[in-house]
Order: sequence, then structure tokens, then C-alpha cells
Amino acid sequence: MSANDHTSAHEEAHTGPIKTPKQLLAAVFFSFVIPIFGIIGLVYYVASANKLAPGAVDTEQAVAQRIQKVGSVEIRDANRALKTGEEVYKAQCVTCHGAGVAGSPKFGDAAAWAPRIKTGFEALWNSALKGKGAMGPQGGGDFDDVEIGRAVVYMTTAAGGHFAEPAAPVAEASATAGAPATAAGPAPEVVAALTAANKTTPAADAAPAAAAGGVVPALYTQVCQVCHAAGIAGAPKFGDKAAWAARIGAGVDALTASAIKGKNAMPPKGGATTASDADIKAVVQYMVNAVK
Repeated sequence: MSANDHTSAHEEAHTGPIKTPKQLLAAVFFSFVIPIFGIIGLVYYVASANKLAPGAVDTEQAVAQRIQKVGSVEIRDANRALKTGEEVYKAQCVTCHGAGVAGSPKFGDAAAWAPRIKTGFEALWNSALKGKGAMGPQGGGDFDDVEIGRAVVYMTTAAGGHFAEPAAPVAEASATAGAPATAAGPAPEVVAALTAANKTTPAADAAPAAAAGGVVPALYTQVCQVCHAAGIAGAPKFGDKAAWAARIGAGVDALTASAIKGKNAMPPKGGATTASDADIKAVVQYMVNAVK
């Protein structure tokens, strides 16, 4: 090998693939263009649509679950009118109890309800609130505790029960009695009075009451009994002559006016806002007759 051949081979070993200005320009061009197109393609892919995981199904529900909030705040009207037992039954309970689904006692089926009625109102109320067997809490509904209690009374009454219906909680009554009112249910005093009233046998209570005050008005059993049966929150106890003496002196008309407007812990009409003035006067007269 000559000296020139050795020099040429040495120079080629130290040169790169770019040997001409044209090759240099092409290399510079593609080094910029290719990355730019790659970035544009990536941006387009990300922004074009929601991408699913392998094997996932794209549905509106799946999207909603992916973007749902961690928590939520629900604002309710604490002063709304509470629903009646019938309204709650038709809105929620009829789904199962209307046909006796999943072992639930069918509405109006006295034989199916009899053993449950024997357990007492408080046990049925707690079961309805917390859930039992195939029934979820409140049967899957979202009602006030008192509304659920009214639904229990409505269904048991249709099957031969005689439970007193819980009255709506009243802030003033709870404050007077020293117990805070909550939207979750009646004050403890009202629950205790209602439980005590429902633990007794209806037939045993009805006889002395009828003898003392005449025919028992339905309004007394459904509403007034909750407080007046045990003298809750300063209410004069049914049949207590000493407690009623000063009040009777005012006369039935004055007592009726107080009952209609509400007084101290007692709300207007005792919470039975749909009752007529005549109904209120009848129940006042009934309680007055019981202490004469």
C-alpha cells in the first residue's frame, strides 16, 4: 500500500455519513420536521376524544362515574310539610308491599301482618328505618323518620293494627322540653310517649277512655295522644283533674282557640294542620269531659 492510499483510508475513517452540503441540509430539515409532525399527531390524539382502557365499553354511565365528584352537599327545606302515611306508602312502599314481593307482608293481609303487629310499633318503625331482610333502609327511599312512622301506621291499620300515628316534630316544643328538634325524627320525649302509648293494648285503653270522655275522636288517637297521654312538654295529662282545673275555667271555646292557634310547646292544631276547627273543638270537648 502506498502512502497516498494509507492517507485516503485514514481520512475516510474520520468522516461521517454527511459528505455534501445537500446531505447536510436534508439532515437538518428532517431533524426539525419529523419531531414537529410527531408532536402534532400526539396533541390530536389526546384532544380528539375520551380514550377507553383496553376492553372498556364507552357509555354515558361510565363517563359519569369517571368524572363524578368525591362528595356532594344536599340542601333540604326543613320546614316542608311532612307527607302522610298514605303518600309515603304510594310513593315507596307499594312497590313491594302492594304485591307481597320478596317476603314482605302484603298490604291489607291481616294474617301476614299479625305477628309483626304484635312486636309493637317501635320495633316495626326501627325495622323500616334501618331495613330488614330484603328491604333496605326506608325501603330505599329518602324520607323523614316521622314520615316512615306514618307509613308504618297506615299499613298496620289496614291490617287491623291500632297504633297511634307519630306527630311532626316542632322546634318550639323541643326547646321547651329541653330536647333539640331535628329533621331526622321526633324529639325523644315524643318517641317515649308514643312508644308507651303503643305498648298498651288498644282495647284496654279504649274502654276507660270512652267511659271517661265519650267516643274517642280519631284526631285524639292520631295526634293529641302523643303528648296528652303522658303529659309531655307541659301538656295537661288526659284525665288529670288537677292539671285541667285551671284550663277548664277558661271554657271550651277559649281552649279550642288556643288549640287552633297553638300555645307554648303545642303547635297550631297540635300539628294536624289539615284538621277542621270543628274537629279541634270535638277533641278539646272530649278531653274536658274526661275530667268532669
